[in-house]
Amino acid sequence: MISKELLDILVCPETKAELVLDGNTLVSTDKATRRRYRIEDDIPIMLIEESEQLSIEEWTDIMKKYGKTV
Repeated sequence: MISKELLDILVCPETKAELVLDGNTLVSTDKATRRRYRIEDDIPIMLIEESEQLSIEEWTDIMKKYGKTV
């Protein structure tokens, strides 16, 4: 599990946007890129080329779930 302290300092490597912890992934709050980074063995894989770009619908649902402004 990622600690709150680590989550507070991690940002999207592409846009420097805040990240939200969603299950075993970190999701960028940047609407333009909508990146999702996986977490393996409690280590976030923060490589842009290893990330997934979410659909606008899926990204919006995740942001609403965590109370982020869309």
